[in-house]
Amino acid sequence: MADASAGDGKTGWTPNPVEPGLWIVATPIGNLGDITLRAIDVLCRADAVLCEDTRVTGRLLAMHGIATKMIAYHDHNAAKVRPGLLARLARGATLALVSDAGTPLVSDPGLKIVQDARNAGVTVRTAPGASALLAGLAVAGLATDRFLFAGFLPPKSAARKRALADLAGVPATLVIYESAKRLGAMLADAAGVLGPRPAAVARELTKLHEEVLRDDLAVLAAQFAERGAPRGEIVVLIEGAREDAAALSDAEIDSRLETALKSGSVRDAADLVAGATGLPRRKVYARALALSGRD
Repeated sequence: MADASAGDGKTGWTPNPVEPGLWIVATPIGNLGDITLRAIDVLCRADAVLCEDTRVTGRLLAMHGIATKMIAYHDHNAAKVRPGLLARLARGATLALVSDAGTPLVSDPGLKIVQDARNAGVTVRTAPGASALLAGLAVAGLATDRFLFAGFLPPKSAARKRALADLAGVPATLVIYESAKRLGAMLADAAGVLGPRPAAVARELTKLHEEVLRDDLAVLAAQFAERGAPRGEIVVLIEGAREDAAALSDAEIDSRLETALKSGSVRDAADLVAGATGLPRRKVYARALALSGRD
């Protein structure tokens, strides 16, 4: 096992005490070098490491010479395993919670055990580090003073459009995780619901083939429709709402409705555009009827 308690003579870094309790430990999102000295120290000195996939975490631990016991803790077994883990914490154990990549609880398991531990009076600490959310914000070239993390949107188009409509009026950069296979469809839905907004697709962050594409939503949607599903983990960032509904021209409203009508009914198109712009639904519905030729 690596002797993390010795510190680093070159940098002068000295580890703080690792208190008993539950530690939330960030791990790399791609490049295995992106782990902090403090995270290594906590993982070394914990009684056990709770992880989504012992194979994934095992490779990271082996790389750093860490022999701490691993316990699988994920969505499928959490309810069964959690009581025993809470009992160990109550007896003074030190447990480290990690996800397969990045910071636990950010679109990963862990919230319930954190809540239960805190309610039981167990100390909860964090060893912060890598996060795809923050890495994406850093390289996208969009506003970072205000942002909203929306996690993964619904996989079905109709539900995804409703979710996007709910986000349309948010005056902050939207940060969304998406699977590679759904990226093209999600970008097309976002272009239809949100209109012409600058956006970025960040792929394989911190890895050898890292790629960040920045353009209008519609252009990005067309690019990925043509090139097909990319490889790797995806973070999509979209400029927040800047427009006032009153400033939208009739042509812009018609353009949004025409896009929405291509994949939905008059009622659905009106709901989406009204929700995205804040315009009165009755007015938008009447215009949608006219465009559909049924007025």
